[in-house]
Amino acid sequence: MTTLVELSNVTKIYQTGEVKTTALHDATFTLERNEVCAIVGSSGSGKTTLLNILGGIDRCNSGSVLVNGVDIVRLNEKALTNYRRFDVGFVFQFYNLVQNLTALENVELACEVSKNAFSPSEMLDVVGLGERLNNFPSQLSGGEQQRVAIARALAKNPRLLLCDEPTGALDDKTGIQILGILQRASRALDVTVVLVTHNRAFVDIANKVITVRNGGIESIVINKEVREARDIVL
Repeated sequence: MTTLVELSNVTKIYQTGEVKTTALHDATFTLERNEVCAIVGSSGSGKTTLLNILGGIDRCNSGSVLVNGVDIVRLNEKALTNYRRFDVGFVFQFYNLVQNLTALENVELACEVSKNAFSPSEMLDVVGLGERLNNFPSQLSGGEQQRVAIARALAKNPRLLLCDEPTGALDDKTGIQILGILQRASRALDVTVVLVTHNRAFVDIANKVITVRNGGIESIVINKEVREARDIVL
């Protein structure tokens, strides 16, 4: 594997009035192409802040974030917008689908802002919804809506797929199915998947597991025996 992302000494401090809160301090790690990386830690540990900085949603106060050799910390607003538009796909806990658009139209919407998008219908087929293209979100289960959200993110053909608790609103069986889709996508679509999760049972599918504690990187573990999502027993 070759390195796609390199974080070096990343620190993020939020300030409200005179009160300063250090959300991240000296975070340093790398992400390789086509790997699945799980980020785990307790609530408030800095996981989501880390994901937001990787996605160009938030800026760090110090340090560097190299993505394919480009330090996104130094990008101006226009370049950072293009980075989010073309290089990053986001999957959230609560699907964020447009309710009056069909599954296909939701995915097509994302493709309109991408330069090298995949076929929307093919991406829906990849996530197992090839026969539900014309259904509205209200006609889909929670797991199916999350599949649409993943297809929407993947259809942009991103380098990075950032997933913030994508199974948090789902039952265990459906959650494992979603993990399987993400795992297969990393291998088949040339995308690096970063998965924030509170469920440590799910980290077995990851090539790398990063534990965040009190805003710092507590440990980085390379998983020598990656399990298939379908083999996870909860």
